[in-house]
Amino acid sequence: MSLSHPSGAPARTRLSARLALACALGSVAALVAASGPGGLLVLVTGLVGAALTAVGTWWMLAHHGVVRVFGALLMVGVPVAVLIVYARADLWPAVLTAVALWGAGVVCARSALRGLRQPQGMVAVARSLPRHPVLIMNPKSGGGKVGRFGLVEKAEALGARVVLLDPAVRTDVASIARQAVAEGADLLGVAGGDGTQARVAEVAADHDLPFLVVAAGTRNHFAMDLGLDREDPARCLEALADGEELRVDLGVVGGHTFVNTASFGVYAEVVQRPDYRDAEARSALDAMPDLLLGYTGHTLDAVTDEVRLESQQALLISNNPYAAPEPMTTGLRRSRLDLGVLGVLGIRVNNAAQAADIALRGSKAVGLNVLTSRQVVIGSDAGSIPVAVDGEALSMPAPVTCSIRPGALRVLVPRRRPGAPAASPRVHWREVVALAFSRPGHAAEARAGRERGS
Repeated sequence: MSLSHPSGAPARTRLSARLALACALGSVAALVAASGPGGLLVLVTGLVGAALTAVGTWWMLAHHGVVRVFGALLMVGVPVAVLIVYARADLWPAVLTAVALWGAGVVCARSALRGLRQPQGMVAVARSLPRHPVLIMNPKSGGGKVGRFGLVEKAEALGARVVLLDPAVRTDVASIARQAVAEGADLLGVAGGDGTQARVAEVAADHDLPFLVVAAGTRNHFAMDLGLDREDPARCLEALADGEELRVDLGVVGGHTFVNTASFGVYAEVVQRPDYRDAEARSALDAMPDLLLGYTGHTLDAVTDEVRLESQQALLISNNPYAAPEPMTTGLRRSRLDLGVLGVLGIRVNNAAQAADIALRGSKAVGLNVLTSRQVVIGSDAGSIPVAVDGEALSMPAPVTCSIRPGALRVLVPRRRPGAPAASPRVHWREVVALAFSRPGHAAEARAGRERGS
């Protein structure tokens, strides 16, 4: 985060902080003012409901047979029961008012904190446009986006040479990329999934060539966090005529480059199954009980820059940390890909009580670890460790080292693009309170002090 001095910012940030506190107090007051013991009923019912839903989810994932069925009933039935309790007790006005006020309070709190810590995105710089770009395209990726959006024709019209992969033949895209470099390519690009993007990005980084991401995959997480248009991948090609360059990091796991994540443990075990690609949900449900409850012989230990995580069931190592989603949004996103650190998420859940703890306390729960590190060494009591690298199944000899290559990749992006989301500061209510009651000049002084210390 960088700090700025916009005109009038101290007054606006204090006002936002005070509005945040007013909304938070109003949310509590709405519950307390509910008729009879209603305020307490709303709180207790909500907490118990969240805990039971988490317990049901755990039983459904970690067991077979009757226990799984009962867990599924809890997972679905408890939220419905909570809604019925609210309806029968005529608590809807209080609940809706409390939720709306709390949501408004969080929005105002984030606005206040942004006033002190103005988020800064990745810096784009102007570069000369490529003269001999080579794009590798997978016609099968994303359900046929290459053909559906006419990407071959549009790329060639912009002067690119297109290498169209044959879906029926297993192809080493890294070799194709290296051959293109040997023949004089001054840009490499990929229209395909994140796994293919990573293999060609490694070649581009090794030769210090710009790299073009065309969002023609199924999920396109890398393209999303670069701020590219995932709805119309043809817009990514505009970078060939009117582009600018971003410097981003690359993750490395056991010598393999990744642009998004390397997963170990439960998820990595699931994607190793032969039937995973054809029936992902069913395959995962079939495997979960053995992986969660019978996880003997395959526990994971991770050593980061500062801590050691022991006996983890799952570890997610990401190329730069993911931020928690904003209200009314789905999924996790990275607003920065140039921080020079790996995101680390470790989880260990042995029973329903620990699952409920995570549901209620999130990152503060004992079974969940969220941190960052420049390097992570992952060990196991097994000789090899299953790893899902950008969703692709691999197996690596233990221990496995994950590291980061800061600023290794030059990414050419269109100057006109949706853009990556700005990082929202985490809401610490103690800081919001201090800001709300600060003196008129105190916010500016605090901000200047922060700048001197940064």
